[in-house]
Amino acid sequence: MTRVVVPVRYPLSKHSRATLSEAIRIADEREAELTVLHVDLYQESHGVTRAELKRAVEAAFGPQDRTRYVVRRGFLVEATILEEVAADEADIVVLGSKQASRWRNMLRRFLDDPDIESYLREKLECTVITVQAE
Repeated sequence: MTRVVVPVRYPLSKHSRATLSEAIRIADEREAELTVLHVDLYQESHGVTRAELKRAVEAAFGPQDRTRYVVRRGFLVEATILEEVAADEADIVVLGSKQASRWRNMLRRFLDDPDIESYLREKLECTVITVQAE
């Protein structure tokens, strides 16, 4: 079964809603499992729970079949997302354009070519879809 991972902010921002909407559409279209991921940073923890994340998503989009809600704690958002993508063995990662930009900046420190799609495709064999919030 296809697995889609979508990192979001909590509470859901305009950008997170747009990204989540596209991830839900892709998951429905492919009859895929969806993982909605929020990274709660150690240094500024808000104590977000899976139940809160689920309530927020379902309030905005209604009940979601084949959906798992994950709150991971970490020091770096990008590294924590990467860990979840690998652990979930994701086939598709749906990122907001803001998140993709942060990843490019992080990769620029380590690589000559900060093409996140190529990097993730090579390292994790997954497709990255970037969503622009309107």
